Parts: sequence; structure tokens; C-alpha cells
Amino acid sequence: MTKLQLKSFVLQLICFILLFTLIRFLAAKYTNLTGFYIPLTAFVVGTLLSPKFQAVKTKDGEKLYMRWLFLKGVREVG
Repeated sequence: MTKLQLKSFVLQLICFILLFTLIRFLAAKYTNLTGFYIPLTAFVVGTLLSPKFQAVKTKDGEKLYMRWLFLKGVREVG
């Protein structure tokens, strides 16, 4: 695993954890969901809304790219 692949994994994990925690709190507070449905809902919504990071080897070297539902296209990160 290269340095950029590890960075993409960590960034994706951090984004998912933040969204999962926020959505779980909001689902518990503002919906009538109970039990297992609260974390299940947070997992599905967090998976769909979190940005996707990927390290790609190009002719210029390895680069980190991000794709997100709310942004059009693929963006190069750092």
C-alpha cells in the first residue's frame, strides 16, 4: 500500500465517520426510528453522501482524486 493509497483510505474513513455520527444523532433525535434501524439508516446515508477518494497512478506519478455527489466530476486533491 503506497502513501497516497493510505491517505485516501484515511480521508474516506474520516469523512464516513463524521457523516455517520452526525446522521445517527439526527436520526435518533428527529425521527421515530428505534433500535437497529438508527445505525442502519446512518450507515446507508453516510455511505451514499461521503466523498470517495482514490489514488491513481498517472504518467506524472501517483495522484489523489476525489469524487463527491455534490460536486460535478472528479477533482484532484493535493
